[in-house]
Amino acid sequence: MTDKQALLLERDGSVAIITNNDPPRNRMTLDFFDRLEELIPELGKDPSVRAIVLRGAGTDHFSVGMNLKQIGEGIQRQGSIDGLFDQRLRVLAMIEALPQPVIAVLCGYCLGGGLELPLACHFRVAAADGTQIGLPELDLGTVPAWGGTVRLTRVVGRAHALDIILRAKKISAEYALRIGLVHEVWPNSELQRRAVEFAHELAAMPPRAVAGVIRSVAAAENQPLEDALAQERRAVHETMGSRHQMEGMRAFMEKRRPDFTTDPE
Repeated sequence: MTDKQALLLERDGSVAIITNNDPPRNRMTLDFFDRLEELIPELGKDPSVRAIVLRGAGTDHFSVGMNLKQIGEGIQRQGSIDGLFDQRLRVLAMIEALPQPVIAVLCGYCLGGGLELPLACHFRVAAADGTQIGLPELDLGTVPAWGGTVRLTRVVGRAHALDIILRAKKISAEYALRIGLVHEVWPNSELQRRAVEFAHELAAMPPRAVAGVIRSVAAAENQPLEDALAQERRAVHETMGSRHQMEGMRAFMEKRRPDFTTDPE
């Protein structure tokens, strides 16, 4: 499989759509992650991209996780098993730190790396029927290796994380919604369309302020209160006097919706 085939990139206006192209189960191949590692920084620097959708090809499954048959080749490419894991952690950290919001579109199997990758995204939406979400690594006699234990705990809390991981559970979309693992659950037939619509909703927000919120929320999760508040204040100052900030104030006074389609400068 070539890089071009492993990952597809489309544009829908200000929304970039990334597709893991290994249907029907959309295993996360070595080529997919190599291409993702190149692409994420490029998208992060592109001011015309205001939101990103991450999905699997087709409508059957988001991803069953890593292609286990490629572990040997992956070790050769990255120099060691730790090198292979480090690349995954590096790419997921890049996604988490993007200034644009990223939406993972979950359906069918979302297992192992097929959950760890979405956990690094800012939003997760899921198909109502047939979605199975989990970290079943204990069934293989091992432990999630791409940050799954850490990010799942931060998202759903210790009790739910232990229950899902130690029992190798595959939970439904509705259960995931109840515990805060996914943000929205939609009918299967509407999932892809509504995910892109959701991305356009986010893309219509002022990008400098969006990036500031993403950084501030990350600081709230990872830094002491005083440092997190300082990050929030920096984000506020970065928007003050910008074209978008002034447009937002004018729109409020004029009782209309703001238009943030122009450059924020």
